[in-house]
Amino acid sequence: MAKEKATITLDRAKAAAARALLGVESTSQVIDMALDQLIRAERIRADIAAYQRVPPTQDEIALASLDDTGSIADDTDWAALYTDDLS
Repeated sequence: MAKEKATITLDRAKAAAARALLGVESTSQVIDMALDQLIRAERIRADIAAYQRVPPTQDEIALASLDDTGSIADDTDWAALYTDDLS
């Protein structure tokens, strides 16, 4: 993705603290990571809100209960495995 220079006003102490916490050298990296997290969180929030507006049908509830999904809560980084598919 193309990046462009931007001028922003920020609290230098917060930027330094964020760099230290994230272990990165530049404030640009901190901002980029923060924006990624914000975008991801807002997409999840919007998805949750959409699901709350339209409750699942009885067929969807029945389908969800057909199989044990406990095994999908593992430490596999699925996004990394399917990076090519997501691009």
